[in-house]
Amino acid sequence: MSLLEVSNVTAFYGPSQALFGVDLTIEEGEVVALMGRNGMGKTTTIATICRMLTTKDGNITFAGQSLDNLPSHKVARLGIGLVPEGRRCFAGLTVEENLIAAARPGYWTFETVGEFFPRLKERRDQSAGSLSGGEQQMLAIGRALMTNPTLLILDEATEGLAPVVRQEIWSAIARLKEQSGLAILVVDKSLKELSSIAGRAVILEKGQSVWQGAMTDLTSELTDKYLGV
Repeated sequence: MSLLEVSNVTAFYGPSQALFGVDLTIEEGEVVALMGRNGMGKTTTIATICRMLTTKDGNITFAGQSLDNLPSHKVARLGIGLVPEGRRCFAGLTVEENLIAAARPGYWTFETVGEFFPRLKERRDQSAGSLSGGEQQMLAIGRALMTNPTLLILDEATEGLAPVVRQEIWSAIARLKEQSGLAILVVDKSLKELSSIAGRAVILEKGQSVWQGAMTDLTSELTDKYLGV
């Protein structure tokens, strides 16, 4: 049984249908890339997994338990940690307060996150709103880690950052892959970087899963068809 199973999921925003049949699986310790052009349903799929958007049809299970009727806070407690698009740090709280806000017992504590991202430890008493974009992204990742998840979901974790900072975030994700044993679902536009950390990919087109397989099987024809401008 897969750690996460999303099967033929459909979802709506009010009367407007956004997902028309999404399928994906993630095994324990696996890194999967969720790919597709803008507006194809990647963030909506994440919202359904985290139960911030309810599904109309299909099923979602995590660690053998159905998520279909659970509220989002209970899904988080089961072991799904989200790094949302746009970071969404609590600007008026300090770095430390942001990190401990949703902390749960486990390996990841303020000290271990501070070792992983030393700048967060250095700025523990600084307000999140005064951090640079890259530091806020580190904070968002650290906050998710402190929930001690089994699955970490990263939605556009390098968007809007300077190239050198993007590379720093990619290096952190690679370290998580190698050192933590976490399963990771990652959304990003950088095919080169995704190829270096993800073993498999799922591509969405107009709210449907249209291709999934090993990153090594992702040909230029497929990327032109589903990911090109």
